[in-house]
Amino acid sequence: MLDLNNHTVILASGSPRRHRFLKEMGIPFEVRLKSLDEIYPPELKGSEISDYLAKLKADAFEGELQNREILITSDTVVWHNGASLAKAADAEEAFQMLRALSGDWHEVITSVCFTTRGEQKVKNQITHVKFRQLLDEEIKYYVNTYKPYDKAGAYGIQEWIGLTGIEEIKGSYPNVVGLPTQLVYKTLIEMAK
Repeated sequence: MLDLNNHTVILASGSPRRHRFLKEMGIPFEVRLKSLDEIYPPELKGSEISDYLAKLKADAFEGELQNREILITSDTVVWHNGASLAKAADAEEAFQMLRALSGDWHEVITSVCFTTRGEQKVKNQITHVKFRQLLDEEIKYYVNTYKPYDKAGAYGIQEWIGLTGIEEIKGSYPNVVGLPTQLVYKTLIEMAK
């Protein structure tokens, strides 16, 4: 069982998937949200993007953290053929993203920034995922039914498209859902000493 040594975990995410993971790991937490534009320098690639955005989200809380509070901010990037596939703006963009991922490998990178009043650590995990060749009708069905516009790469591995379309995964499954749980648990133990 995780001993947080009287620290309070603050999760700066509205994601129900991240909330569920922390609850299932037995980590008590508060949710504090800030809205900001997730804009990053165009020269950044892969984990540099998610690292930058996770830290950017933490910077929005500068000067607000109390003693013994650990802020968790995170960002997930889907990286494919040298490009980041962010959240889709609409059904057409989601369709095109999934069509690009169809029959190919991509990387799902989640970066987590852990911030206290005196310390900050940014860590990331990379999982390799392969879709089988998806039919256009399958992609349209998924996009129209699940409307995956809040997810990087326009898909949720835990949803229909993941259950029916993913052939192989190398690395952490929770990382693809949106939080590298083992990394989070281990880092919280380190920081709560």
